[in-house]
Amino acid sequence: MSADSILINRRKSVGVKVGSVMIGGGAPIVVQSMTNTDTADAEATAKQVQQLAAAGSELVRITVDTEKSASQVASIREKLDAMGCHVPLIGDFHYNGHTLLEKYPDCAEALAKYRINPGNVGFGRKKDNQFAVMIEKAIQYKKPVRIGVNWGSLDQQLLTQMMDDNASLAEPHDTDDVMKEALIVSALNSAEKAEEIGLARDQIVLSCKVSGVQKLISVYRDLAARCDYAIHLGLTEAGMGSKGIVASTAGMAILLQEGIGDKIRVSLTPEPNGDRTNEVIVAQEMLQTMGLRSFTPLVTACPGCGRTTSTVFQKLANSIQAHVRSQMPIWREKYIGVEDMNLAVMGCVVNGPGESKHADIGISLPGTGETPTAPVFIDGKKAMTLRGDNIAEEFRVIVDNYVENRYSHR
Repeated sequence: MSADSILINRRKSVGVKVGSVMIGGGAPIVVQSMTNTDTADAEATAKQVQQLAAAGSELVRITVDTEKSASQVASIREKLDAMGCHVPLIGDFHYNGHTLLEKYPDCAEALAKYRINPGNVGFGRKKDNQFAVMIEKAIQYKKPVRIGVNWGSLDQQLLTQMMDDNASLAEPHDTDDVMKEALIVSALNSAEKAEEIGLARDQIVLSCKVSGVQKLISVYRDLAARCDYAIHLGLTEAGMGSKGIVASTAGMAILLQEGIGDKIRVSLTPEPNGDRTNEVIVAQEMLQTMGLRSFTPLVTACPGCGRTTSTVFQKLANSIQAHVRSQMPIWREKYIGVEDMNLAVMGCVVNGPGESKHADIGISLPGTGETPTAPVFIDGKKAMTLRGDNIAEEFRVIVDNYVENRYSHR
């Protein structure tokens, strides 16, 4: 199935407006991220939100779990607006959201969307009332809501009832199947209650997050088949490093290929003191390599082999990718279509010239034993040959000049 086919065959969902961003309704798939700062520290949180937005996150979620954090949300919004960063903020509420939204109206107003977890909204007889309060606040302030069910915090009362009902059957279903059904029922029942209270259908986003790839695929296929709400897609607790990247991509890519998912988040565990923006980059690259969206020029580079014992092509590929990412916040504002540019940094004569010709700009560096020259191809034609010790710097200049001359100014 081609990328065009995926877009044509995307599941039809009700569109939800979050600030200036549309989720679902045929809009491009949205990338979301989340801060890991203490929201009570307005300065640090605003700084990280700005970094995530600069990396390309179109929505950013922040934790709102205490009175101190709730009291700083409006200040965070003001600080971001003063920076010229207008990314919509989403408030993540658990346990006490009803209290915080009532007590801090400036918080309720400053957020662009609320995230409610049905498993953590309240317990026993208080649950329905506390859920209703949050939905009423969303209606009052005209905010959409994501009803986000999570495998690790599933509504225990609902799960117990469904397990008991299952146990009474002549042929009980597998426990995992009951838990999967409980996730979906929790989401759909909560959405139905929200609509009964008065929240419009085009103000509701659903998610059912699990931490296993196969369960993720199964749950979201079933959820998508049973409703037309916009869907937030994500593998929860994906993990650290390559494991988290591979698991998130393996699960979400299959669902995206089937047209399921209106918004995605890659929930990576960062390395100690690591860069939080990595989760944004992975989400963007997932969508871009699938041909579903374009965010930033990607660099095609060969993996290296015995023909390329020199590390020059590796260093140049890394340098060019870093240069492109650092320039994109500027290019995005200045040029139209630059995110679709293709670059190639190749390491030897075997595939180097061919791949370079296929790219908008490509360079074929000399492999082991080859003549120390680097032909550069622009729009499929050899344009020049670089030699000497300044190839990396000269190639960056060529890329910058190409962007300036090739793409229309906004």
